[in-house]
Amino acid sequence: MRLINKAVIPAAGLGTRFLPATKGLPKEMLPIIDKPTILYQVEEAVACGCQEIIIIISPNKEEIIRFFSRDLSYESYLKSKDHEDFAELIKKIATMAKITFVYQVEQKGLGHAILCAKDVIGHEPFLVILGDDLIVNDDGPSASAQLITAFKQTNCSVLGVQKVSLEATKKYGIVDPLEIDDRLILMKGMVEKPKSNPPSLYAALGRYVLTPSIFNLLETQTPGANGEIQLTDALKRLDKIYAYDFVGRRYDIGDKFGYVQATIDFSLKREDLKDKVKEYLRSIK
Repeated sequence: MRLINKAVIPAAGLGTRFLPATKGLPKEMLPIIDKPTILYQVEEAVACGCQEIIIIISPNKEEIIRFFSRDLSYESYLKSKDHEDFAELIKKIATMAKITFVYQVEQKGLGHAILCAKDVIGHEPFLVILGDDLIVNDDGPSASAQLITAFKQTNCSVLGVQKVSLEATKKYGIVDPLEIDDRLILMKGMVEKPKSNPPSLYAALGRYVLTPSIFNLLETQTPGANGEIQLTDALKRLDKIYAYDFVGRRYDIGDKFGYVQATIDFSLKREDLKDKVKEYLRSIK
């Protein structure tokens, strides 16, 4: 069985929903408390056994490269100020995996962003983690780990899904199921953002394990809306594909309210913050 050694994190988007902050700071660097959101994605991939993380960036996102690069002078400075713990933390971030950066010069859609990683991925299956979807499972394996297990079972591409409300189906790619076996779904196809009569309530939510055959499909994919190469369109052309209804709480941190929800919930899990946050929330009229 092929192992999943590489993960792709598309991070080239402009982040217009968080303007004006994202004019000077990549949206992936916006913190949940004191940790940039992209670090959660990288840590999730590393915890799954991925040894190389390919981050797709645009030319104006050099801050992400700087964040994941080793900075010996800063480590030395922190140690000189008796902050050995912080020095060790930033060293760990820079050395926990091989981080490879690939530029997506033109914004041509998610499918095009993943295609940019073709030369680095080669002929291996790989994990895809979308940065706008922060998924937490405190009581078990991460969403990515669950998909990797499903991939080992099927040896086919697998996308992560959860059920959403009927009204919310208009915002997502919705799975058209052929067979459902517990949480594993053999797909007949997908409908992107159906305006009515969705084929199910299973929405694709930012986690994929893909076989390298997806690259040939992306290279020949006809551009869709706004001239972009859509990953969903290429997935529909696979001979066989599964979805997996993963366990976990998903936060849409590309949305302002979802970002606020994540910040509050994560603060309530921290020993240094939870009591103060609870007290403050109770005080709000």
